[in-house]
Amino acid sequence: MSNTKVLPLLESEASEAVAPCCPPLTERPFTAEEAETAARMFKALGDPVRLRLFSAVASNEGGEACVCDISDVGVSQPTVSHHLKKLKDAGLLTSERRGTWVYYRVEPSVLAAMGKLLTIAPGTV
Repeated sequence: MSNTKVLPLLESEASEAVAPCCPPLTERPFTAEEAETAARMFKALGDPVRLRLFSAVASNEGGEACVCDISDVGVSQPTVSHHLKKLKDAGLLTSERRGTWVYYRVEPSVLAAMGKLLTIAPGTV
């Protein structure tokens, strides 16, 4: 007789889809909610350490990076964790724990939405 238990699979945080935040700036005025979302993203990226961490994750092969590979940004590990949390809270990163390490990913939809946000529509300039 076996004492083996079947445990349910947990979906990782990385499987959460990140919705684009806002229309292009030239399309129409933002709603209050869209402005809050965009401001949170820009505020998170307004810190040089966060921008370096975001860039390190986005430029890493496969668009994801282990925290162990991106923590050399001139601040302590707890500070790196704080900044990564701020990027997650702003909707710019997702994370997944694999054993001891946490892997961070920039969802392609986030980069596409950020690019679209700052795109100038033809005929508007």
